[in-house]
Amino acid sequence: MPGQQVGSDGEHELQETLGTTERAERFYDDQVIDYLNPMMREFVTRMDMAFISTADAHGECDASFRAGTPGFLHVIDDRTIAYPEYRGNGVMASLGNILENPHVGILMIDFVRDLIGLHVNGKARMVADSELRETVTDLPPAERGKAAQVWVVVDVEEAYIHCRKHIPQMIPVARDRREWGTDNVRAKGGDYFGVKAGHQHAEVRAG
Repeated sequence: MPGQQVGSDGEHELQETLGTTERAERFYDDQVIDYLNPMMREFVTRMDMAFISTADAHGECDASFRAGTPGFLHVIDDRTIAYPEYRGNGVMASLGNILENPHVGILMIDFVRDLIGLHVNGKARMVADSELRETVTDLPPAERGKAAQVWVVVDVEEAYIHCRKHIPQMIPVARDRREWGTDNVRAKGGDYFGVKAGHQHAEVRAG
């Protein structure tokens, strides 16, 4: 990316301290671009999951998992991707962070075929489903007939590889029908970690 420093000031400070500057510069020069090349675009279109990182205005971080039919991460063009946000637990942690701080990081990993990952960092904005469909006519249809509450549109600033050496290989297996936008407690996992039950027990002891 000509005329623009790649990586944060903290990265460069640690590179100097630990003697990795030359190695890091080779990575920046060889692997980091500010758009999606054809192979990256093809990679994004076949992903059925992604990890989304956001932070609020104070830098407090949140990492979330998103999944859908391949293509749910939609490549609008070589500098823009979008993904839908469906009905969830109502907390709006990721979207709330984006409202305060538009910087997002997306990590996509192919655990099945090529065992490789792709990082996409950029600035996000929220767009209503109906509004985005007016301008992006090839958006994928709603999952299970449930329209997205909103789309997150990301302007790509950095795209680069995540190396394969520690990526495990996984084999997809059939699973129960996915429930999109559901309030079904079993489908959502219920109180798997026992937090609600723990609160109830604490209330009983306190009473």
